[in-house]
Amino acid sequence: MNNRDIRNLGSIKGNLSFNEPLKKYTSMKVGGPAEIFFQPYDLKELKLFLSKLDINVPIFWLGRGSNLLIRDQGISGAVISLLLIKKEIIKVNEHCIEVSANVPCTMLSRQCMRWGMAPSEFFSGIPGSLGGALTMNAGAYGYETWDTVESVKVITRKGELIERYPPAYKVRYRKVEGPENEWFVSAKLVFDQKKSASISKQREMLSKRKISQPLGKASCGSVFKNPKGDHAARLIQEAGLKGYRIGGGKISEKHANFIINEGDALASDIESLIVHVQKEILQKFNIKLQCEVRIVGNK
Repeated sequence: MNNRDIRNLGSIKGNLSFNEPLKKYTSMKVGGPAEIFFQPYDLKELKLFLSKLDINVPIFWLGRGSNLLIRDQGISGAVISLLLIKKEIIKVNEHCIEVSANVPCTMLSRQCMRWGMAPSEFFSGIPGSLGGALTMNAGAYGYETWDTVESVKVITRKGELIERYPPAYKVRYRKVEGPENEWFVSAKLVFDQKKSASISKQREMLSKRKISQPLGKASCGSVFKNPKGDHAARLIQEAGLKGYRIGGGKISEKHANFIINEGDALASDIESLIVHVQKEILQKFNIKLQCEVRIVGNK
């Protein structure tokens, strides 16, 4: 790959590096290097980078890395992270806000609660950023991200900013399909005028999460989607897999749908655990568990 053009970005405030280890950018704390890694300071720098990047170079968009498993061999092409761009939550009116994609969902929930917007409490149960939540239609406590979306702003491979509306996307449980080579940079969210924000409900949700999930441990959140009419955690527990480990990866004894990094895990350990669980559940219950965690990178 010819990196000459992107090395010549001039004076930028963001970060551009090569063969950057990605394990420090994911909640699982595993993963190999990015061939090219770029963190723009603002959208102007992002547009500049995209204009100089060869059209044939693949791009991977990295959020907070909370629902992601990056393989040990890393990612070819360019990895872009928006974490350095200013985080903005703008109140449009009493029931509508505009939020940049790099805003953590927990931060979004807190601000909406201050403004009395509901149902915003559920965002406190989503560990990633809004961009990631939009990408996979993340949800918690019976609500999903796209329930609140009025419109989204995306950036194209050519650096063009476009506003799109929900009909442009096929939204399903933990999966969103839309135009290719576009990435979310912000969204307008609308909340229910008939509902009132409840701080006590939010605290109840957070308390439940703290009790039931292995918070503070290196993990990628819920590993599997819940099959219709059942829960992945129940199936894994019934199969006797709590505490099962491969290398430095272990199925949480607190919540069976979490895999935790004991400190020295490789991505291959985690992926092997995922495959093992799928095989066991298929054999015991004739149910094929689908991954909620996104697995990316070179094999």
